[in-house]
Amino acid sequence: MSPTPIPLGGRLPLADYSSLTAQQQRFFDEMTSTVVPWAGASSFLAQDGEGRFIGPFNPALLHPELGKSFLELQYVEVNHSVLTARTREVIILTVGSVWQAKYELYAHSAVAGHAGLPEDVVISLVAGETPDGLQPEELIAHRVARQLTVERRIDNSLYRMAEDSFGRQGVLDIVILVGIYQTVCGLLNAFEIPAPSPVRSQSSQALGYGR
Repeated sequence: MSPTPIPLGGRLPLADYSSLTAQQQRFFDEMTSTVVPWAGASSFLAQDGEGRFIGPFNPALLHPELGKSFLELQYVEVNHSVLTARTREVIILTVGSVWQAKYELYAHSAVAGHAGLPEDVVISLVAGETPDGLQPEELIAHRVARQLTVERRIDNSLYRMAEDSFGRQGVLDIVILVGIYQTVCGLLNAFEIPAPSPVRSQSSQALGYGR
């Protein structure tokens, strides 16, 4: 007997476009023109087969004013961060592994691959480990992200290493990015939002799919 599939909305029904208010529809249209192409280019799904948003994008529709502002913060962070794309994904996966937010790990395993992180590094980060294949600055960013997420602070020696490697603005950018993805993971876990089929079979084992 096949197991009952987990609804992609978790605790929330997936929003049908026709059931949304005019303001929600405008936000839906905006995400269709921005989020969906990004997800497609990165090889993960942001919508189900009926065109309904999944992941954190579905609960964002509940409050379009906040959802739109939060997405705008994410766009600004992506476009103006001093961090490399690889370093950003190391941080995002580090946060996701602490929270065990399956959709975040699913989506950003795919994004990380496009950013140039090797498969074994991605799998290790998803499993909550410290990979051997990180560059020195990436390792520092990983340690900062983990300390902030687990211990809620950064010790003095690690802070100095981060400031030496990234500068004060870079440390700020790391902290902002950690905060953004703790919010994303909080949304996913509060509403128990799962991931669709994972992109990579090896990553799926690390995430616990197929058990």
